[in-house]
Amino acid sequence: MTLIAPFVLIFGLVFLYPMIRVVELSFTNAPLIGSGEWVGLENYRQLLTDNLFYTSLKNNGYFVLLTVIPTTVIALAIAIAVNRLSGRMQALVLATFFLPYILPVSVVTQIWAWMLDFQFGILQPVIEYFVGEPVAVFKQPAWVMPTIAVVTIWWTNGFNVLLFIAGLRNIPKELYEAASLDGASRRQLFMKVTWPLLWPVTALVMTLQLILQLKLFDQVYLLSGGGPFNSSYVLLMMVYREAFQLNNGGYASAVALVLFVVIMVVSVLQFQLLRMGGRK
Repeated sequence: MTLIAPFVLIFGLVFLYPMIRVVELSFTNAPLIGSGEWVGLENYRQLLTDNLFYTSLKNNGYFVLLTVIPTTVIALAIAIAVNRLSGRMQALVLATFFLPYILPVSVVTQIWAWMLDFQFGILQPVIEYFVGEPVAVFKQPAWVMPTIAVVTIWWTNGFNVLLFIAGLRNIPKELYEAASLDGASRRQLFMKVTWPLLWPVTALVMTLQLILQLKLFDQVYLLSGGGPFNSSYVLLMMVYREAFQLNNGGYASAVALVLFVVIMVVSVLQFQLLRMGGRK
């Protein structure tokens, strides 16, 4: 009991109590700080008629589509390429890909805001080459979410690469040697050896990415502020606005609780489906 007491205490203070408090607040009209009156399910009824909630939910789903599968595929390709290197070259290339992951989000967004600046951004000539003119990417509804997705993939992909490299190094070399002796091509080695044995790692990466991208806030807040015309407005932006700008602690708690349930249900469902797919 003495050994687990610190964990139980920290878990209760950091997770359990705040969770219970959020659930309680979601049934009240309380401000961010202070008590309020019990209103039952009124916050949830209001949520169901709030167009901004549906817009935010749609944007969260769109961002998940833009990031989860692409970042998994890109990380896998990079990991396979890096794993073929050796010695200092492998360490150097791996460090290069992992470096963005250790940067604070404020630094990451500042770098990309500078590179994509409409007047002076060094990437604007590239955009102009493909579309014919410079584009203020964070002020165009069609561009803002894909651009934030690119920034997010660049920023977070280093961790996924590490996970895939760990998975690749756990595959016995004898399996590749035996398959090569049987005349297997590189494509067959990947499809019949690498991919099946990497499936548990792939399921883990996709589940972690799903949870991470559903919690999107920092990049949107710093790069676009939810605009233009709410085209990048997400659920955590809504929580922030209701709690810290409008002082509606009860309603913000309801939105946060709905987001928590969505993340929990969708991530568990996806992980189980991926596990079932890996057994086939």
